[in-house]
Amino acid sequence: MPGTHYNKHFGLILGFLFFLFSNINAQENQQSSLDLIPYLKTLENRFNVKFSYINKDLKGLNITIPENLNTLGQILTFIEDAFHIDTEKLNDRYYAITKNDRVDLCGVVLDNFAENTIMGATVEVLGTKIAKITDPNGSFTFKNIPREASLKIRYLGYITKYIPIEKLLLQGECPKILLAQHYEQLDEVFVYKYLTSGIIKEKDASITLNTAEFGILPGLIEPDILQTVQALPGIKSIDETVSDINVRGGTNDQNLILWNGIKMYQSGHFFGLISAFNPYQTDKVTIYKNGTPSNFGDGVSSVIQMETGNAIPETWEGGAGFNLISGDVFAEIPVTNKLGVQFSARRSATDFLSTPTYKQFINRAFQDSEITLQNNNTVDDEFLRDEEFFFYDFSGKILYDLNDYHKIRLSAIHIKNNLKFEETNIDANETNTSLLRQDNISVGGQFLSQWTDKFSSHLNIYYSKYNLDAQNIFANQVQQLFQNNQVTENALKFDTSYILNDQFSWSNGYQYIETGITNATIINQPDFNSRIKGVIRTHAPYSQLNYNSYDNKFVGKVGARFNFIENLDTFKKLLIEPRINLNFKLANYLRAEVLGEFKSQTTNQVIDLEQNFLGIEKRRWILSNDDTLPVTESKQGSVGLNYEKNSFYVGIEGFIKNVDGISTSTQGFQNPYQFSGEIGSYNVKGVEFLINKKGDNYSTWLSYAYNKNDYMFDSIVPHTFPNNLDIRHMVTFASTYTYKNLKLSIGFNYRTGKPFTEPVEGDEGLDESFFPPRINFQSPNNSRLPEYFRGDASAIYNFSISRTIRANAGLSILNITNRKNTLNKYYRVNENDEIETIENFSLGITPNVSFRVSF
Repeated sequence: MPGTHYNKHFGLILGFLFFLFSNINAQENQQSSLDLIPYLKTLENRFNVKFSYINKDLKGLNITIPENLNTLGQILTFIEDAFHIDTEKLNDRYYAITKNDRVDLCGVVLDNFAENTIMGATVEVLGTKIAKITDPNGSFTFKNIPREASLKIRYLGYITKYIPIEKLLLQGECPKILLAQHYEQLDEVFVYKYLTSGIIKEKDASITLNTAEFGILPGLIEPDILQTVQALPGIKSIDETVSDINVRGGTNDQNLILWNGIKMYQSGHFFGLISAFNPYQTDKVTIYKNGTPSNFGDGVSSVIQMETGNAIPETWEGGAGFNLISGDVFAEIPVTNKLGVQFSARRSATDFLSTPTYKQFINRAFQDSEITLQNNNTVDDEFLRDEEFFFYDFSGKILYDLNDYHKIRLSAIHIKNNLKFEETNIDANETNTSLLRQDNISVGGQFLSQWTDKFSSHLNIYYSKYNLDAQNIFANQVQQLFQNNQVTENALKFDTSYILNDQFSWSNGYQYIETGITNATIINQPDFNSRIKGVIRTHAPYSQLNYNSYDNKFVGKVGARFNFIENLDTFKKLLIEPRINLNFKLANYLRAEVLGEFKSQTTNQVIDLEQNFLGIEKRRWILSNDDTLPVTESKQGSVGLNYEKNSFYVGIEGFIKNVDGISTSTQGFQNPYQFSGEIGSYNVKGVEFLINKKGDNYSTWLSYAYNKNDYMFDSIVPHTFPNNLDIRHMVTFASTYTYKNLKLSIGFNYRTGKPFTEPVEGDEGLDESFFPPRINFQSPNNSRLPEYFRGDASAIYNFSISRTIRANAGLSILNITNRKNTLNKYYRVNENDEIETIENFSLGITPNVSFRVSF
C-alpha cells in the first residue's frame, strides 16, 4: 500500500524518540545555595585559616560555588566578584573581609511583558546628582557610586521602579531590570501575547516574534521565521511555500522583507519550502500588515523585518543542530567588553543523504503534477528523473561599542541554492537537462548614537546583490536556453528621534535607494539574444509624530513619506504617502485601533509560467517603467477591536485595500492574459477574527479570515472578476500543550479553493486557425479548485546533557491525513495538438526529526 513505506519510517522514528526520551532521565545535579557565613566556617576548617568580618556585612548573602573551584584563592576570587567585597590576606592564616563602600554597576532595562529593551529610560542614583539614560540596547553603566544607595528607574508608560543597588549586585554582572507597564487597571493590557510564547501583538498593531522565547506551533519543530508568520490571521501561502507569502490577498513581491535593515530579494531554500534565514541568530521579527511607520517604504502588502541581537553578549553562547534536510551551527562570542561577534551557518545534506523528508520535498518540487487529456485519459509517459541539489546560508555580525552612547554594527549574509536536474522520457528516449544557481549576497552597516537623553539617531547603509542563472539543454542536445535575473541595490537610511516631552516624540529621516535590475535571455537555435537593464533611484524624506497619553487611554502615530522616484530613461514621479496608527481604550479590557496607509513600490516579479526557470523558480524581478509596468500604489484602511481578560483574547479587524498599477504578467495568470501585460488593479475587502484561550500549560485558538478579492482590468471582458488569490474563507484551529519538558501541538487548516480558468467545452475549446493552435478559454477565473484541508502535528522534548549544555529533540508530521490537495490547475496544448490538463498537488504526509544542543 502507498502508506506502508512511510509508516515504516514513522515507526522507526517514533521508536527512536521513545527510546531517547525514556533514557534521558539522569541529569547532573547542581550544588544547592549556601549561606555565606556558615560556608566561610567550612573554609576555615578545610584550609586551616581564619576570617575576620562584620556579621551585618555578610548577613543574608547566599552563594553557590562551582564544582571546578578547588583552591582557596579561586574560591575567594569568586566570592569577591559575586558580592563586590574585598578579601585581604593579613598573614599565612588570617584574612580580613570588608565590604566596598563604592562600586561600579551596569544593567539592562527591559519590558517586563515582552522583555524588549527600553531605550531612553532615566536611571537615577537616589541621594546623589548622578543619572543616566539607557542606550538603544536598554543598557546603562555607573562608576564609583554609593553601595548603600538605591536606583530610581522611570520611563513613559511604565511604573517607576525603586531598587537597592545592593540587591542588583547580588544578581551578577549587568543584571536585567524589568519594568512593568503602567495600566489604569492592573489586570488590563493592551499588548497581547497570543497563540504561543514569543508571539505578541503590540500596541501599534504590529506582530512581534521573539525567537528565543518561541514555544511550538503545529508542524514546526524549529522556529522557521517565514513559516511561523503564516500562523497569523490574514497571512498564508496558497502554494505551501515561504517564497510565496500572501498577505491580505497580495502577491509575494508586495512584501518588503528586511534582514538587519537590508532588503532581501531571496527568502527561501528548496524552492520556497524552507526559510533562508537562520532563526537561531535572529533575535526579533516584526510584521506590519497596515499602519506601517513612515520610515518604511516599499511593500504595498506588508513589512517583515528581521533583526539579529544588537547587544554584545556577556558570555560565550552557541548551539548546533540537524534535521532530515540540513544541519546548522551558530555562536555569539564576546571578544572584549566592547567587541562582539555573531555568526550562523547552515548547509543541506540533500546531495549526499536521502531521507523521507527530502523525498517528499523533491516530489513536491518536481513530481507534483498529474497530466490528463481533454478526454480525461491520463498521459502515462514514463519519466526517469535525477537531481543533484544543495543549499547553504551564512550570516555574521560584528558589534563594536565606541562608548556607551555610540555603537557600530556590521552585518553580512550569503544565501545559495544550486541544482542540476535531468528528466528522461523513457518512451520517447529524450532527456532534458536543467541547471540553476541562485545567490543573494548582502552587507550592511549601522551607526547608532544617543546624543542626549532626548535625541538619538540611526544610520543604516547597505549593498545587496541577487543573481539567478538558469540553463536548459533540450532533448535534441543542440538547442540551449540561458536566462539570467540580477538585482543590485545600494541604500542609505538616516533616522532621528527626539523626545519632546513625556507624551510626545518626533521621528524624522531620509532614505536613498538605487536599484538596478538586469534580465537576459539567450537562445542558440534559433539565435536570440535579449538583455534588458534598468535603474531606479528613490529619494524619500519622512516624518512622524508619536503620542502616548499618561494613562495609555490613547496612543497614536501620524506621519507621511515623500517618495521622489526617477528612472533616468523614462519618468520622474513624486508620491506622498500618509500613515496613521491609532489605539485607544473603549472600556475596561476593550481597546480599538484605526489604521491607514498609502504605499508604493517600484520592483515587481514577473511570473512567466511557460519560459520559466525549470518550472520552479517562475519569478523574475523587474523594475517599473511607468509604461508597460507603472509604479504600484496601494491604499489601505482598517478598524479593529481587541479584548483580553484572564488570558482570554478576542480580536477582530475589518479592512479595505486597493492596489493599483499591477500587470497580468505579475499575477500568475494561466489563461490568454498570461503574456498580454494588461494594466489594472485589485480590491480586497476582508475580516480577520481570532479567539485564543491560554492557560499555564496550554493554548487553544480558532482563527477565521474572509476575503473578497477582485481584479479590475478595463481591457479585459468582464472588467471585474475574482483575483487569482481570491480565497474567500480560511479557518485554522490549533492547540498547544506543555507537560514538564515536553511540548505538543496539533492544528488543522481549511480554506476554499482558489479560482482558475477552464477552456470552452467540446470541440470549440481548441482554435486551430492559429499556429500553433490556441486554447479558447471561458470567462477568467470562472471555476474554483476543490477545498483545501491539512492537519499538522509536532512535539519537542527539552532536556539537559550537563549543567551547561541543553538539548532538545523534535518530531513533526506535515499533512497527517495524507490528503491530496490540489494547489493549481491549468491547461496547455501538447505536441499532438491536444489540450492537456496539469494539476499541481500539495505535500504528502511528511515526517521530520530534529536534534539540537545549546550552551
